[in-house]
Amino acid sequence: MSEQGQISTPARAGAPELLSRSALGVFRLNGQFLSVADELAAPAGLTAAWWQVLGAVLPQPLPVSGIAREMGITRQSVQRIADLLVERGLAAYEPNPAHRRAKLLTPTEKGRAAIHEITPGHAALAVRLAGELGAEGFAETVRVLERLSRALDAIEHD
Repeated sequence: MSEQGQISTPARAGAPELLSRSALGVFRLNGQFLSVADELAAPAGLTAAWWQVLGAVLPQPLPVSGIAREMGITRQSVQRIADLLVERGLAAYEPNPAHRRAKLLTPTEKGRAAIHEITPGHAALAVRLAGELGAEGFAETVRVLERLSRALDAIEHD
């Protein structure tokens, strides 16, 4: 880095290739995670996308826009999934004291039971990944992915 915070010319020369490799790796990883998530969620009657939305509201009810921000996807996509979850009795809309029109999505007992059904398979996968990567390697992988996400957030808002 130079004094002005600019990347030096030799480092800048390889940046486009590194970005492409990172993006392709993340796209592949996303596909792999979605495939595994669909396999884990299917016995509970869920899809990966339904699990993702239900998982976002387990700690606390959120408006659809808040779920979309948390997951990094469009509000419209979350709205379609939220409506399906409500229709199937896995989630419910409740009043939002902060915003009259933007209701909060919350899991129902049926939704919590479906998530609970996924937990053993999720835990087994976590143990297998930890065995493959090693505990420190697994933790480092998470740190690097979180750092990449923060960096993209930072440059997106410049």
